[in-house]
Amino acid sequence: MRNILVLVALLVVGGGVFAKFADRFAPPAATSVAVARVPAPEAAARQSGGSRNVTVRADDRGHFQVEARVDGRRMDFLVDTGASVIALRASTARQLGIHPTPREFTANVSTANGSIKAAPATLNMVEIGGLTVRDVSALIIPDEALSTNLLGNSFLSKLRRFEVANGKLVMEQ
Repeated sequence: MRNILVLVALLVVGGGVFAKFADRFAPPAATSVAVARVPAPEAAARQSGGSRNVTVRADDRGHFQVEARVDGRRMDFLVDTGASVIALRASTARQLGIHPTPREFTANVSTANGSIKAAPATLNMVEIGGLTVRDVSALIIPDEALSTNLLGNSFLSKLRRFEVANGKLVMEQ
């Protein structure tokens, strides 16, 4: 189990580090970058045949950024389909009342900047648009090792489906 947790942590942080470096080396856009966030739940979710859908357009860099509610609090995420779990910056976790002690940082994670420790956590509820997922696994990562929160497969895999095509991410529940 510990080896699996370490592998998950490596994948999460690796995705975050890759995104951080990709942003540094991407050519600047001629105009300002517009972040494509999911609007208010009633505007974002469409229901058809008993299922709910949320569609997110890629930003100018090809990233999907969403606004979510985690345990009732609004938070921004970068969708990372290569991340096994949600990765939260430690400062974000504190906003949720999650304060892992130093001994709870048990997962060893290797990044381009060296090795770090992450603390496993479970989020009661994550909502994006009209989509709600409960009991979602997450890792708490020190702020200096992660530039933004990552929405990984511990959320996405609990949906009926998600698909990336033609500059859009479609999530269905």
